[in-house]
Amino acid sequence: MDLSKYRKVFFKKIKEQFVQWFEDGEETSIPNTEVYRFIHSIKGTSGTLQLGGILQVSGVLLEQMKDRNKEEWERRELREFLSELMELTFSYDHYEEIEVGKKHFRRENIPLIQIIDDDISLLIILKDFLEKQGWMVITNSNSDKAISQYFDLHPDCVVLDVNLPNKNGFEILRDLQSHSNKVFVPIIMMSILYDRDTRINAFKMGADDFIAKPIDLEELAVHIERHLQRKKIYDQSVLLDELTNVYNRKYLKVVFDVSMDELNRFSQPFSLAILDIDYFKKVNDRYGHLTGDKVLSQFASFLEENTRSFDTVFRYGGEEFIILFQNTEQQKANEIVTRLLERFSKQRFEIDGEDTYVSFSAGIHTISTLDTTIESAISAADKALYKAKELGRARVECFHEPSTELEKKKLYISIIDDDPIIRSMLAKSLQELEISQYEINIQVFENGHVFFDSSHLEIEGEHFLILDGVMPIMDGLDILQKVRETEKHEKVLVIMLTGRNSQEDIAKALKLGADDYMTKPFEIADLQARIMQLIHRKKIR
Repeated sequence: MDLSKYRKVFFKKIKEQFVQWFEDGEETSIPNTEVYRFIHSIKGTSGTLQLGGILQVSGVLLEQMKDRNKEEWERRELREFLSELMELTFSYDHYEEIEVGKKHFRRENIPLIQIIDDDISLLIILKDFLEKQGWMVITNSNSDKAISQYFDLHPDCVVLDVNLPNKNGFEILRDLQSHSNKVFVPIIMMSILYDRDTRINAFKMGADDFIAKPIDLEELAVHIERHLQRKKIYDQSVLLDELTNVYNRKYLKVVFDVSMDELNRFSQPFSLAILDIDYFKKVNDRYGHLTGDKVLSQFASFLEENTRSFDTVFRYGGEEFIILFQNTEQQKANEIVTRLLERFSKQRFEIDGEDTYVSFSAGIHTISTLDTTIESAISAADKALYKAKELGRARVECFHEPSTELEKKKLYISIIDDDPIIRSMLAKSLQELEISQYEINIQVFENGHVFFDSSHLEIEGEHFLILDGVMPIMDGLDILQKVRETEKHEKVLVIMLTGRNSQEDIAKALKLGADDYMTKPFEIADLQARIMQLIHRKKIR
């Protein structure tokens, strides 16, 4: 039975209740019995609709209410009490439309967990809990996108539900196993069906573990931790990358430490370069992952054959490789990598009868001081790589230390949206932004009149506006028009958020001076990235 339409009605009612409690303009308190009935109803309905995450959160809230003696709630107190439920409601409402195929940037030495399940509310709960354990987590509800992301991001552990629509968990397991004969990635199956035949079938097909739903979060974390430890032991026992036969990232630390010893003894700098194959995802998407593996292997062989005997090539992850140049300063390393780029760009790949050419981008950092860590060296080279990609790819850039520390400027971010949940979510997520040279101040406004009456735009400094395109009191385009008529419009950046998909509306917003335009639903991480890009690349200096 398709529960999607019933789930939409369910979440709509939750949202309407939040608006009634927190946005009707009255300052009255809310009876405790009313709150209890609301949460109790959510718990019962979420179980029927197979929303494990909502069921779990509402159950915890009911337990917490047992110890409450007060008969009424103040609005602020209740908002804080229901904050997790509010965030979960917003996340579910926007999750299914999010494109998961975009590149995620992995942090060094932090395991990546992939969770595949069609229960969006459970995915949100698991992601939040497991990331609090210090891991990175990616989630998928679409089986085809999940398989593609597995190949793109190379997770360290997969948690996979058996009962999925379109392609079930066993079919996904088979697809993953067909590609993972050279790589050990533990796979944990989970299901509401915990019968003997289902468990035996999972283990026969290659699953490493099986747990029953509903999930005990702490137990799941223990299972994942145990499997990550097994993978770490396995990975450390192998110095060569299984696919490309060059050294892996574990051996990079060993060679880096040896180079630091040489630097200490002879004061001879060495260089580290990160090379990233350009548009590699397009190769995978067009020709398949087996062809992508062939390109990676040939690229690794090319680097081995065309570098000096005392330089070392490593596969860092995915389509990224690192070359450590012993006793080599920046200029020489730049010359070598530039020659590699020129040669490799001319190499012909014959794929499905077509001649294809591939290039790479590279970033270089030279290590000359003993206080440099491997993490800081890689970070510096990665910044140079990012610059190479910004400037058009197929080029080499070197990292340069900033010359002076600039005094931080004031940046005022104003969120103008009539949806209280979106305002709350955006304000919370944007507080995580760290922008060099800027001190950030975030304010929220429910409509344009409140924003202009506050005189917030008149505060000295640079401003960034996030506008909802459609609001009942003052349309986002009207706000934009009024902002552009002010004397400060040159120092104001604007992103429009709207559910409109009309080309005419987009054209009008851009004509009025909007710097970017996003259509709801949107991914908050994508919004953060766009804000960073606008600040660094456009008007704010």
